[in-house]
Amino acid sequence: MLTDVHPKLPMRDRILTLDYYLQQLNFSLKGDYNDYIILEKDAIKIHLFSFPELNPLTNYGMIYLESNDIESLYRELLDRKVSIHPNGALEVKPWGQKEFSLLDPDHNLLTFGQAI
Repeated sequence: MLTDVHPKLPMRDRILTLDYYLQQLNFSLKGDYNDYIILEKDAIKIHLFSFPELNPLTNYGMIYLESNDIESLYRELLDRKVSIHPNGALEVKPWGQKEFSLLDPDHNLLTFGQAI
C-alpha cells in the first residue's frame, strides 16, 4: 500500500536552505510555508522544517537518494562547484553501490547512489 516517501530534514535558515537546494542542487520549489518548504527534483521531494536552535555539528539528519545516472549527476555538481563531503567522493562501495555525499548548510547528509 505504500507509494512513496518524502524525507523531512531540519533547517536553521530558510533563505540559506533555499539558495543551496535551488541554486546549487537545481531543485525546484513546490511549497513555501515560511517555516516549512517542499522541494522537488526529478521524481523526488524533500521537506524541510524550521529548527533555528539546530546545532549543525550535532545534526544527524541524512537521506539516501537513488540515481539512474550517478556519474552525470556527480559531474554536474562538480561543474556547478558544489562542495562534495570531504569523505564522500564518488566511489564504488562494498555493498554494490556507486555513491557520493554532500552536506547541506545544516549538515544534513545527502548521499546519492546507484546500483552497479
